[in-house]
Amino acid sequence: MAEIKGILQDLNPWWGGKFEIEFQDRDLYEQIQKFIPLRQIIAFTGLRRVGKTTLMLKIAEDFTKEFDAKRIIYFSFDEFREIELRELIRKYEELLENDFRKGKYLLLLDEIQKLTDWENKLKGIYDAFGKNVKIIISGSESLFIKKKSKETLAGRIFEFKIETLSFKEFLSFKKFDFKNVNLREKELKFLFNKFTLTQGFPELVEIEEKEIIRKYIRENVIERVLYRDIQKVFKIKDASKVESLFNLFLEEPGQLADVSELANELGISRQTVSNYLNCLEKSFLNG
Repeated sequence: MAEIKGILQDLNPWWGGKFEIEFQDRDLYEQIQKFIPLRQIIAFTGLRRVGKTTLMLKIAEDFTKEFDAKRIIYFSFDEFREIELRELIRKYEELLENDFRKGKYLLLLDEIQKLTDWENKLKGIYDAFGKNVKIIISGSESLFIKKKSKETLAGRIFEFKIETLSFKEFLSFKKFDFKNVNLREKELKFLFNKFTLTQGFPELVEIEEKEIIRKYIRENVIERVLYRDIQKVFKIKDASKVESLFNLFLEEPGQLADVSELANELGISRQTVSNYLNCLEKSFLNG
């Protein structure tokens, strides 16, 4: 698979020289750093577009400062879903003439939930190379919703849920001066309205057009979760009903859900409503 070697080279620019990523500090990053020296796998979960990949690349950048950059391997299963983990490692070893059984490595696996039976495959890599390899994974769905996932990786993994920006983080992204904040009530109200509109998605911080913001959230987040992630993970046949349920919450945010009323309005059973609510929660679109 010469194609895999090409993808690996494209995804790992630090192999060719100095690497820097534009990064705004996140409150969680300091906490994550405390877990990096431990043997266990680190998992980033959360909604699409909240910055999981950026965090992974920031860790890669930090490692390049005191670590052999050619021993840092990033791979996204968005790019190539069919390869097996062991085959990926073998292709890397051939490409850079390294051996995972010798020396230390950092392995970053993005969108791993797209790999079939990823839990067992990851466990196999961890058990085989865990003393030599620090593994960090990410997923746009709640990776551990299945009992099987939790059981397979029990004791081997720490999960961090990556949220959208807090208002404080949003202000930091906007280079807000926190001095004399009590005297800047009007500016804060304006920025809070902007923050509410963007819903805390990092890529929207500098976007001013409301139409662009709404289109971004609808197409890049909501529709992809409803019509791709949820359908795949929960095997739901009619995602339009899940979308209708989600839209009801958008119309009346903060309202307590009455399962019977929702079932009547959507024309589905109470059990189905409960199942759909669980899907939304596990996919980070509800709560």
